[in-house]
Amino acid sequence: MEAIRSRQNELIKRFIALASDGGKTRQATGEYVCAGATLLAEAVASGAEIGCVLSTEELADLPVRLVTPEILKAVSPLQNAPGPVFTVKVRPIPPAEKLRRVIVLENVQDPGNVGTVLRTADAFGMDLVVLCGSCADPYNPKTVRASMGAIFRQSVVKTDLAGLKDVLRGLPLYGAALAPGGLDVRDLPREPLAVAVGNEGKGLTAALLEKCAGTCRIPMGPRTESLNAGVAAAIVMWEMVRGDI
Repeated sequence: MEAIRSRQNELIKRFIALASDGGKTRQATGEYVCAGATLLAEAVASGAEIGCVLSTEELADLPVRLVTPEILKAVSPLQNAPGPVFTVKVRPIPPAEKLRRVIVLENVQDPGNVGTVLRTADAFGMDLVVLCGSCADPYNPKTVRASMGAIFRQSVVKTDLAGLKDVLRGLPLYGAALAPGGLDVRDLPREPLAVAVGNEGKGLTAALLEKCAGTCRIPMGPRTESLNAGVAAAIVMWEMVRGDI
């Protein structure tokens, strides 16, 4: 098979669009682009639906299209990301009746934080991660890298406040906040529920808090005003599963 040498090739243009047009092509096609041999191995091991792999060499049992090193560099979504570049289909959302533990993020804009939450949610067995408001795209290459392969296993959905109720389908929602009278996070109900975490600067919006059955707080020392959103979400998720794993 002759290697693709032109950036005008339709396949190459699709890869570049998936990585760089702000997510429009990702939303339209239901797939996203990843880079690197480590992530590719994670995708295969996780049973992810891999679309096409661009590589400078043949790879066993994978749908490879050969490209020149220059083209591989051009389509890579991240600088200095070695190895093949490949597309993956978005993971399906689990049926609502199977939802027991859900973490909701609101306006968490840093891809590193969102990727960290996906990684932690996968580790603690969350059924779903819900991204509400102006959160970072979970399929942004930086988010994918920060998830360390969890994106291939963890179900995630984006919605707005109006659609949040339909996504949760009756699951009680608690908001992590410093509001007076909130539950200690260690006292969260041992039952199916969702917990929302906001960004570390402003926390959860009043509009989302109005949709909550209650609030919970993470005990902290008096000199600490807030926690990083990824850290706060990790503590909440640990308390949601404590004793069950």
